Amino acid sequence: MDWDKLRIFHAVADAGSLTHAGDSLHLSQSAVSRQIRALEEQLNTTLFHRHARGLILTEQGELLFDATRAMNKRLEAASARIRDSEEEVFGELRVTTPIGFGTLWLAPRMRKLYEAYPNLKIDLILEERVLDLPMREADVAIRMKEPSQADLIRKRLMNVKMRLYATQSYLDRAGPLEKLEDFENHRLICQNPSSAQVSAGAAMVQDLLSYNIPSLLTVNNYFGVLQAVLNDLGVGVLPDYLPQHFPSLQRVLPDLESGEVPVFLAYPEELRQSKRVAAFRDFVQEEVQAHRRKLREQLGD
Repeated sequence: MDWDKLRIFHAVADAGSLTHAGDSLHLSQSAVSRQIRALEEQLNTTLFHRHARGLILTEQGELLFDATRAMNKRLEAASARIRDSEEEVFGELRVTTPIGFGTLWLAPRMRKLYEAYPNLKIDLILEERVLDLPMREADVAIRMKEPSQADLIRKRLMNVKMRLYATQSYLDRAGPLEKLEDFENHRLICQNPSSAQVSAGAAMVQDLLSYNIPSLLTVNNYFGVLQAVLNDLGVGVLPDYLPQHFPSLQRVLPDLESGEVPVFLAYPEELRQSKRVAAFRDFVQEEVQAHRRKLREQLGD
């Protein structure tokens, strides 16, 4: 198949419109249309259903689009590796991480990374879905479990535990919480056990919900739980790295905590030599070490 026709097909399938594809390719709509017709004739199949509202891929078109999408990602990876042969660290780096960790741990620390590498362009993708790194849905991932794919380089960064926290002003108003049975006088704030979250956190929440807790607020991410706790709404199930950034958080029921949640950084083998990936990896590892030092200092106090 003609590579140029495949490139044009990919742009049309991605845009869903001849006009938009033409704009991105700097070609006229008629030129794009001729190339698509020629590709359909070459393959002896119809690739698009034509509708007034745009173009929709046929089943055969979907198969071809899957192939061109994979090709495009591989070309992007090759281009990134070629650009990384330069000494300067610059360009786009797509980083994926769960919402809570990315919002509450990573994002507040990123000023140091930009101070060191002002020409980096970080695309921080916050979602619970595990993106496919070998298929270049992202370049680097920080995940709350060890990646299962064999062709990834992974580094264990640290362990996190889920614990119970509240503000002192809430505890002054609602009364002491010295044992689990005292929850009958308190409000629990946590993620819904059925929402996407670390398994250790979900197990802790399930255990808590087996007690008589008449007042409950569930949120679908830890950032929402944190905001509710900071505003004196109740006792929240939160990661243990937060009190370092939010001193008003007071730990309650200190004997109660989840199992350890491993935090891994991972990236594809083909990006092993990438200077952008190395800069980000080293930055995260340095921040983890600084985080540990602060925890040791706090324990020493």
